[in-house]
Amino acid sequence: MTIRIKRVYEARATQDGRRVLVDRLWPRGLSKADAKIDYWPKDLAPSTELRKWYGHDPEKWKQFKRRYFAELKGKPDEVRSLLDYVRGSKVTFLFGSKEERLNNAVALKEYVESKL
Repeated sequence: MTIRIKRVYEARATQDGRRVLVDRLWPRGLSKADAKIDYWPKDLAPSTELRKWYGHDPEKWKQFKRRYFAELKGKPDEVRSLLDYVRGSKVTFLFGSKEERLNNAVALKEYVESKL
């Protein structure tokens, strides 16, 4: 299993494998046809409250991950579905943020890999 991460606005590539949108909100200005999303588990995205609190502030990154992981722990069925979907597959987690290093896709990848 390999999980890659990239912005949803980047063109689809053959190495993407299954494309999973990990944001709660649909990316602005992108049609569903252009996005080529295979799976959208929006209930696994950070809550609106957590997303707004974090605001991509690097100082809050560690606390954001702790809070996000706690939210994920409270959704065992949804997490299990995602784990089943990615297990044994080549997968790309897609995100819309301009922040490429400290975002929910990076955190979710870490969480998923710790569970597999």
